[in-house]
Amino acid sequence: MSERSQRVAVVTGAARGIGAATALRLARDGFAVAVCDLEEAACADTVAAVEETGGRALAVGVDVADAERVESAVSRIADELGAPVVLVNNAGITRDNLLFKLTEADWDAVLGVHLRGAFLMSRAVQRHMSAAGWGRIVNLSSTSALGNRGQANYSAAKAGIQGFTKTLAIELGRFGITVNAVAPGFIATDMTAATAARIGMPFEDFQKFAAEQIPVRRVGRPEDVAGTVSFLAGEDAGFVSGQVVYVAGGPQG
Repeated sequence: MSERSQRVAVVTGAARGIGAATALRLARDGFAVAVCDLEEAACADTVAAVEETGGRALAVGVDVADAERVESAVSRIADELGAPVVLVNNAGITRDNLLFKLTEADWDAVLGVHLRGAFLMSRAVQRHMSAAGWGRIVNLSSTSALGNRGQANYSAAKAGIQGFTKTLAIELGRFGITVNAVAPGFIATDMTAATAARIGMPFEDFQKFAAEQIPVRRVGRPEDVAGTVSFLAGEDAGFVSGQVVYVAGGPQG
């Protein structure tokens, strides 16, 4: 397969955690991968890991909440790596607080990255998918979409992602594009480690407590999410669209 005929995937928030694991998995699946994060330099480790396995990767710095930067980033990806036909909207931040302490800036920042970011990236990439007559968009939601104390902003964003996903599935299906969401539960990442630190609990204890509440009796790993994204991004998922798959070690919803 020539470089220009290789399918290209874009993963946002791919410098670490779920995004990095997803980029690596998609590279193993045969995709060239655009590794996107706020700072291009932060993508270096993920790019190196992909290249060590013989894959192709491009580090791209982009603020997904900035329309101009998104358009520029997607154009660069198309020029340097190839027209993208898979998009994983994984970029995210948290600004947790109870409602009476939650500031407008906290609200806007979280909704901006998660919802506006997914919208801008999807709008930019779908043009390439439509031209190809084939595409996969996978949006990262969360079990927090069902409600979670201290996360009114994050929960609203992740619930919004689910509605966004179902609507895009309706709009884009005729162009050969499927759109699905993955909603992780407790996944051991830097983000959950930061939550443990914020509440003053050692991360190991935090994970142990969480595992006791999960039917499979363990916390999730980034690779658990990446495996589900891999399926949804592949040929076998061509008749799966508009779905929310909970990767949480037990039933949700």
